[in-house]
Amino acid sequence: MDTRFQINVISAITKPQTTVWMAMHQDYSHKLVTMHWEEVPIESMAGEFIVKHLLKGDRGHYGPFEHPQITINVGYFNHATMQQLRTHRVGVSFDVQSFRYTSQGLLDVVANDADIEDYIYFRPVASYTDRKGNRYDYTHGMREEDKSYAYSLLKLYYRKINMGMSEEHCRAMLPFDYRQHWVMSLNARSLMHFLDLRAKKDAELECQWFCELLFQKFQMWMPHVAEWYKETRWGKARLAP
Repeated sequence: MDTRFQINVISAITKPQTTVWMAMHQDYSHKLVTMHWEEVPIESMAGEFIVKHLLKGDRGHYGPFEHPQITINVGYFNHATMQQLRTHRVGVSFDVQSFRYTSQGLLDVVANDADIEDYIYFRPVASYTDRKGNRYDYTHGMREEDKSYAYSLLKLYYRKINMGMSEEHCRAMLPFDYRQHWVMSLNARSLMHFLDLRAKKDAELECQWFCELLFQKFQMWMPHVAEWYKETRWGKARLAP
C-alpha cells in the first residue's frame, strides 16, 4: 500500500453500539428509552446484544445502524479512487478538495523541486492483472517513464498558470491521478454497505486499500460489529440492504 494514503477520524458519535441498542429497543418498548434507563447496558455488552439480535443468522435488521455516524478525513489518495468511492452516496456525504483553489503543491513540483509523488500517484512496481485476468509486470523503468511524462504535464500546467490562465482551464493538462484529500461522513449501515462494495476482490486495488484503512477505524469505533462483519461479510460482496 502507498505509505502516503491515510484516513483520520475527525469525529464519531460516542457509544455507537449503545446507540444502536437503544434504537432497537425503542422499536418495541412502551417506555421512553433514554441513556438513564435502568436496562441500558455498557458499550461492550450493547455490541454483543446488537450483533446477536440484529445481525447474526442473516437477520439483516439494519435500520438501527443508521443512527451512529463517523466523519473521516482522507488524505493523499488518487483522484480515480475518489471518483470510484464518490459514486456511493447513499448515507454518505463528501467534501472534496478542489483543484480550482488548491494547486500550489502542483506548482511547487516545478518551481521548488518538490517530490512529484507527494502530488501525483503512481502504482508501485509489481505484477498486476487486468479485468480479464491477463497478467503483466509494471517495472521500475515503466514507472520512471510515467513520472517523467507526468512531470512534463506539470511543467505545461505551470507555464499556463503563469501566463494568467485560470486553474479550472489549466487543470485539463494535469495527470489524471493527482492526489486528493476529502472529508466524508458515513453512518454505520452505509459504512458496511461501502465495505461490501469496495473491499471485494474485483474492486480496484486502491479502493481495497482504502477499505482496509477504513475498516481499522471501524474496528476501533464499533469493535463487536466490526468483528462480526470481518467474519461474515468481508470481501464477499454480500451487499447490505
